[in-house]
Amino acid sequence: MAEAKPGMRKPVFTKVDQLRPGTSGHTLTVKVVTAKMVLQKGRPDGSQVRQMRIAECLVGDETGVIVFTARNEQVDLVKAGSTVILRNAKIDMFRGSMRLAVDKWGRVEVTEDADFEVKEDNNLSLVEYELVNVVEE
Repeated sequence: MAEAKPGMRKPVFTKVDQLRPGTSGHTLTVKVVTAKMVLQKGRPDGSQVRQMRIAECLVGDETGVIVFTARNEQVDLVKAGSTVILRNAKIDMFRGSMRLAVDKWGRVEVTEDADFEVKEDNNLSLVEYELVNVVEE
């Protein structure tokens, strides 16, 4: 009997409304509602200057939507209307609200269109969180 390799667990898919501040390791299937380029630096002519691109995308599933910050080559994958799988995504906090991000330890994959309707009236990025320091006695 072959032993399973450690670290290769079957991903547990998370729904958007289950995301919480300070959490990571999420795998989600989401539809891209909108994608807007917010930063483009560097020269696109292929010179040695590293190009940096950031797009803010509203992504979601049937439970809600959240802003996903796409960086560099991820920007090309998250087009409005497409369905993507975000692997090992994490929650970043930006001005007190949650943003979903995939860093170098995760992956963005385009997949076939999902058959759910995105619940756009539950935007988790519009919920403001206050940083509270808990002092344990």
